[in-house]
Parts: sequence; structure tokens; C-alpha cells
Amino acid sequence: MIRSMTGYGRACKTLHGREITVELRSVNNRFLDCSVRLPRTFSYAEDAIKQLVKDAVQRGKVDVFVSVNAAGAEEATVSLNRPVLEGYLRAMRTMVADYGVQDDISASALSALPDIFVVEKPEEDEKQNLADLTAVAAEAIAVYQTMRETEGAAMAADLSSRAETIRGLVGRVEERSPVTLAEYRTRLENKLREVLAGTTIDESRILTEAAIFADRIAVDEETIRLRSHLAQLDSLLAGGGAIGRKLDFLLQEMNREANTIGSKGNDLEQARTVVEIKAELEKIREQIQNIE
Repeated sequence: MIRSMTGYGRACKTLHGREITVELRSVNNRFLDCSVRLPRTFSYAEDAIKQLVKDAVQRGKVDVFVSVNAAGAEEATVSLNRPVLEGYLRAMRTMVADYGVQDDISASALSALPDIFVVEKPEEDEKQNLADLTAVAAEAIAVYQTMRETEGAAMAADLSSRAETIRGLVGRVEERSPVTLAEYRTRLENKLREVLAGTTIDESRILTEAAIFADRIAVDEETIRLRSHLAQLDSLLAGGGAIGRKLDFLLQEMNREANTIGSKGNDLEQARTVVEIKAELEKIREQIQNIE
């Protein structure tokens, strides 16, 4: 399958009392650039999630967002640190008795002091948490891949259609080329006769020279290579996979052949056809920027 570099996927699942949500978004990029944003307490899962992305994606800038709602998980317990609290109280009462300061000890004032409370959190099972996070990430990636494949199939159909259009235009160039060549040769012959009037150069030499110069505007080799490139395009689209870079190189070759045909052409109709070919190639270029 051909895949687009742009896509979105999301999965949400409750596992072991935690609601885990994973979202992926991507845009086109020359290489794979993956960033994962996790809650700080689950940062140990970053490498594993990145590896899942790397296994599924060849190119693109991929952002992964992970959120964890632990509302249903085992809650932490908070208790008074009695030895510390009692120590604070003794020190404060001594301060009141010895220095005559106002006795304004309150629960809110005591709560603000360090180490008054002991917070006990249930021991985290990192192995289980990692398994849960990667399971949800895998589901999100599957959704993401489906979207990329759907968009990729649409782009492949469009590229195939444009390749067929270009074939038709190349056929028009091929049909017109013999006429263009003959007309150019006739103009050269007439010009040579005019320039060489009154000389001893025979007619056969004039015809030979005109033929040599006329052959320089022949575009047979270019149209053959352009058709070969179009066949390669069809083959790449049929084979699928990460073909974006290959398509980019192939497009450069097709543009080169189109430019050569345009520079060789000495005919208005052929020049218009080349413009149409280049317009289709530009539309192909825009499409393949998003192909993985």
C-alpha cells in the first residue's frame, strides 16, 4: 500500500483503572522525526512508543500525545506525620511561653509546614503500565495507518490518471514530430539555397546539410525515455511501500525530458503540448510531496 505522510489516529481505553488516550498526528518531512509527549510519571514508556512508530512509519514528522487519567486507580493515602507535628507544636508553645508572642497556632498554619503529612502511593507496576500504554498506542497507530493508506490510495489513483494524460500528450508530440521535422528541413533547404546562391555547391550537399541540422530537433529519444519513466511510475505505484523518494527522483528525470523536448521544438503546437506536459508534472510533484 502507498501511504500518505499526513494522517491522524486516536485510541482510548481503560486498563487497570486508568483511562489511557493516545493520539498521533503527522505531516510530511524528509526523514522520520518522532516526538512523544507523556505524563512525567510515565516517561519510561517513551522509547517503547517511539519504537512502535518507527516500525510503522518510514518518513514524516509524527507527534504522539499520551494522556493518562488515573481516577479509577488505587488512590494514594495521606496521614499525619505525628512525630514531626508534635515537634512543631512543642516548639511553638515554647515560643509563646518564652517570648510572649501571640498564640495563633491553627490547622491551616500547621498544614503549610514541611513534612506535616505523609503521602503513601501504591507501588507502581511499571511493567504492566508499559504494556497498557503500548497496547493503546498500537491501536492508535493502526487507526493512523488506515487513514494514511486511504489517502495514499486516492493519491495513487490521481497519479495514475495524470500519468495516462501525459502518455496522451507524448503521443501528440510523437505524431507532430515528423511534420515538424519535415517543415524545419524544408525551411533549412530554402535558406541554404538562398545563402549559397551563385556558388558551386551542388544540390545534394544542400539536402544533406539540411537533413543533418533538422535531425537535431528530433525528439524520438526523449519521448522514448519519457514513456519509460511513465512505465516506472506505474510499476512503483503497483509495488507500493515507501516510494516517495523514488518518485521524487523519477519526476526530476521526467521534467528533464520534457524540458529537452521543449528546447528542441521549433513548432508552436508542440510547444503548447510541452506546456501541458509540464503542468501535469507539476501537479504530480505536489502530490508526491505527501507520499511516504
